[in-house]
Amino acid sequence: MGTGSYVPEKVLTNQELERIVDTSNEWIISRTGIKERRITTDGEASSALATNAAENALEMAGISPEELDLIVVGTVTPDMLFPSVGCMVQDKLGAKKAAAFDVSAGCTGFIYALSVANSLIRSDTYKKALVIGTENLSKITDYQDRGTCVLLGDGSGAVVLVREEGERGIISTHLHSDGSYGNLLYQPGGGTAVPATHESIDNRLHYLKMDGNKIFKIAVKSLEDAVLETLAFNNIKDSEIDLLIPHQANLRIIQAIAKRLNLPEEKVFVNIHKYGNTSSASIPIALDEANRTGRIKEGNLLIFNAFGAGLTWGAAMVRW
Repeated sequence: MGTGSYVPEKVLTNQELERIVDTSNEWIISRTGIKERRITTDGEASSALATNAAENALEMAGISPEELDLIVVGTVTPDMLFPSVGCMVQDKLGAKKAAAFDVSAGCTGFIYALSVANSLIRSDTYKKALVIGTENLSKITDYQDRGTCVLLGDGSGAVVLVREEGERGIISTHLHSDGSYGNLLYQPGGGTAVPATHESIDNRLHYLKMDGNKIFKIAVKSLEDAVLETLAFNNIKDSEIDLLIPHQANLRIIQAIAKRLNLPEEKVFVNIHKYGNTSSASIPIALDEANRTGRIKEGNLLIFNAFGAGLTWGAAMVRW
């Protein structure tokens, strides 16, 4: 019923990264498609980003926070381990009757959260839900690691779901994971396995770690498989897709998926050049931008797909 997004005001360009790490604007653009990203300032927490995006989505939907009975947040960068970002957003919005919790599924977090909310609505348990993807990746980015620091940005996106009869809405969601690849993308420090110590901080264990080359190969196949599974499940041909809104991780991955699915450029939404990889926030930010710029029309068939830490991946089909 409504979409919303929010990104921090501070812009971090490729040229600025050239001054702090061994990289270049040309290298970053050629490898990733990213030209700039948004970065939070001190004191700007994930819950604040999420609340701003939520308010924009609620305004579009014409729904007050008091009407919500469910809030599900996808994030791997919560304000703190507990309480959840969901509960913080519930408080900030004044959504007093809403159940609220977080889902941790890496960059697939929004699709996981969307699937959970959709299932709970279809079970007749809830009627009006707020689903958010929010990330503050700059807070766990190692700006001495040129392989990861050029990729990541901050932001939040949100959607409002309402139970309604008819053809519009979420047609299906498809979730997958393979924990045996967990060591390809992870944050080792800060949990119960590696609690914070002087040694863990000195060894830079509280920053995100990624094996980009291995991730790339697995991501392309998994993202393609998720879309093909979704099409087959719904007996839909790839030519019937009106718009693919993929996770904005890497332009080369997006282009590879589009080519394998025979999708022309105009049927794939891309904004990675402006925001970089915002993890679970990337699809709802892109969805909101596509919605507000007229790229989506009523009746359009949309597909979302994402891949992230876990490893997790998945897709969703929506009739607008």
